[in-house]
Amino acid sequence: MGLIFMSEQQQYETWSIKKPPVVSEHGLVSSQHYIASNIGANVLREGGNAIDAAVAASLSIGAVEPWMSGLGGGGFMLVYVAAEDQVYAVDFGMIAPKNLNEADYPLVGGNASDLFGWPAVQDDRNLRGFPSIAVPGYVAGISAALQRFGTRSWVETITPALELAEDGMIADWYATLMISTAAKDLACFPESARVFLPSGYPPVGEWGAAPPRLKLGNLGKTLRRLHDAGPRDFYQGEIADSLLSELSEGGNKISGEDLKNYAATILPADMGTYRDATVHVAPGLTAGPSLLTALEQLGRYTPETAPDANAYMAYAESLDAAYSERFETMGHNDDSKAPSCTTHLCAVDRDGNFVALTQTLLSLFGSKVMLPGTGILMNNGIMWFDPRPERPNSIAAGRRPLSNMCPTIVTHDGQRTALGASGGRRIMPAVFQLLSFLVDYKMDVGTALAQPRIDVSGNEIINIDNKLITPIQKRLAEKFSILASQHGVYPSLFACPNLVSSPLTGGSQIGAAFIPSPWAKVAKPEA
Repeated sequence: MGLIFMSEQQQYETWSIKKPPVVSEHGLVSSQHYIASNIGANVLREGGNAIDAAVAASLSIGAVEPWMSGLGGGGFMLVYVAAEDQVYAVDFGMIAPKNLNEADYPLVGGNASDLFGWPAVQDDRNLRGFPSIAVPGYVAGISAALQRFGTRSWVETITPALELAEDGMIADWYATLMISTAAKDLACFPESARVFLPSGYPPVGEWGAAPPRLKLGNLGKTLRRLHDAGPRDFYQGEIADSLLSELSEGGNKISGEDLKNYAATILPADMGTYRDATVHVAPGLTAGPSLLTALEQLGRYTPETAPDANAYMAYAESLDAAYSERFETMGHNDDSKAPSCTTHLCAVDRDGNFVALTQTLLSLFGSKVMLPGTGILMNNGIMWFDPRPERPNSIAAGRRPLSNMCPTIVTHDGQRTALGASGGRRIMPAVFQLLSFLVDYKMDVGTALAQPRIDVSGNEIINIDNKLITPIQKRLAEKFSILASQHGVYPSLFACPNLVSSPLTGGSQIGAAFIPSPWAKVAKPEA
């Protein structure tokens, strides 16, 4: 094995950025966009609880970073209800249409070029375009969570997102970067091209002027309809009719029955232990079970006072073992080649209720299809399936695919912490190491988030943060092929986590957001 280094010009930045942790007595919201975090914090200030704040922030982030998530996606949420001392999981993952025909995805040889490096399918129809779209669960999931655990009305909660969509998305430099990475595929679909590629290329503001705003097609109109008619309209109503008409025209197999019968599930979260910590994860086809497996492996290692070379070797070996089991029993056994468009947020309120929420379109801009009638960017959830037959996660009609989302709530050392990340297969390794930093080394959330990490997610070469000292790099190179690299604004090498934490007996709450992510923020209620 050995080390693989990037060139010095590529490898080292010449600046240092910081995002200090935020402390509050009245709740916190941490997300990948400051506007969404601020909206969630305003909900807390107005008396809403953590679930109200998380859902409002969740809806809003779909209007400010539509490539990440939105109405056409799905996700998983953990909710800790303080009055019950119970953690619940909300499953609103995508589902393959019941009329899907597996034969429509024939293998053509070679490997695909997207997230999982699956064997290539004819015309990449499992990756992009109408055949890649699965039944979206997002609206059902967040509305079910709000109804079950929230205190505010649907109308109140959706209003900030509605106003953002009607105003239009700020096309700042980061938005231009994201659009540019997907421009070739966005150009293949008329409404996507019209919205995101005005004049045929990504939006660039005029010199000396504020960034332009992009109207996200009819998304504002659709959110207004959801505001007035309620969330079921997405599955049985005017919005559903529009979706079905345009999906059918594009050749997708989602039916009225698929939409009508979709329901999010709410059930107790899975629970495991790691040393003296209690760890709650989403059950089923998520990365939660693999996280518990990796922690079980790591529990055989005795930590020192700080994460050293032996600790990082233990991380690498534990993750390697967990992914081997995941590949054998659950699927996802190929190289990860591109970032996902997942986003994660956390919330805690003054009463100690917590939310860890991960939502996604899967790939960047999902299927790349924006439906003109609704302005909804649709997921490419079919890509989650292994296109090879007779595999644990093979494409099948009506099946739920395996996902990498890993929202987590952990109780440890008199603290409760909600955490998670975006980043495809890189999510679970990030959550895993953050848990170790918190539990094994008693780090506060800010220190834990700034601690360099490695990524071991089933690839032949593992990525390590180049901030790790040379002895750690050399120790890992004894067993693994490693690539020493840095975080970038395009998050292709490491996951982007955020977390919030609170003492069990009351006191100051603390939250931290991923430092290199330009718009990530922890917000607290302002007086």
